[in-house]
Amino acid sequence: METSFALTGKGYVIVASDTTAARSIVKMKTDEDKIKVVSPHLLMSYSGEPGDTIQFAEYVERNLRLFHIRNNYSLRPSAAASWIRRSLAQSLRSRKPYSVNLMLGGYDVTIDSPHLYWIDYLGTMTEVPFGAHGYGSYFALSLLDRYHDPEATLQEGLATLKRCIDEVAKRLVVSPGKYKVKVVDKDGAREIEL
Repeated sequence: METSFALTGKGYVIVASDTTAARSIVKMKTDEDKIKVVSPHLLMSYSGEPGDTIQFAEYVERNLRLFHIRNNYSLRPSAAASWIRRSLAQSLRSRKPYSVNLMLGGYDVTIDSPHLYWIDYLGTMTEVPFGAHGYGSYFALSLLDRYHDPEATLQEGLATLKRCIDEVAKRLVVSPGKYKVKVVDKDGAREIEL
């Protein structure tokens, strides 16, 4: 029952994910942070099998940090997305594949541009202006298609995100209660209140 949304705007990427950790019909936790800051200008929202998601997110974070230490610069969002996609594709061909869906949002400081990548557990990747994973995506994608504006300010982007969250709460039978929202822009990644 996991749900995550992301959208781009004029100079930013907003990523939101529910905070519920559940297995089958049991809700185990309601304050799980499913958005990892993997570098100063890069956020990753993850969903899928509980063990796989945390392990893969930490694997990505540590490897991107190692790249930064070795080369004295961070990967740009497009390069990080390609590396993550390749890692998922390689794991798919192993005996223990990761069952993880991701949305990678980043701000490329070299060209002053926000980027959002939709990646699924099969290693499929595409750059998108907005995206969603989970059951909430059935309701949110049509709203994002209608109301997303690539030139929107941060406040307008948050209003669009709030509209998606409200629609999921209204329509989904077992809708998540709380969401964590993070933004990445030229100033870096930070958490904000909705």
